[in-house]
Amino acid sequence: MSAFKLHATTVVGVIHNGKAALGSDGQATMDKTVMKSTVKKVRKLYGGKVLAGFAGSTADAFTLFEKYEEKLNEYNGNMQRAAVELAKEWRKDKFFQKLE
Repeated sequence: MSAFKLHATTVVGVIHNGKAALGSDGQATMDKTVMKSTVKKVRKLYGGKVLAGFAGSTADAFTLFEKYEEKLNEYNGNMQRAAVELAKEWRKDKFFQKLE
């Protein structure tokens, strides 16, 4: 077991009057130490039409952003279908199963 405790973050989203906002902090931490304070945890995908955010391991998040955008392109921007297909791939792929 690791001597360090990893802490995750919260990504929050709001939809109000037909408009959406998504936000998070910008810190990557290990234990109680801030490793980087300018991490972008919210991204625009699919030509700016989809907002996505992550909490947890930064390296894993980059992989998931990339794979989700591939699925969005494959399914013409259908977010639900892209998410379902990504989840199916995640269950089958040994590399994905190791992601945090």
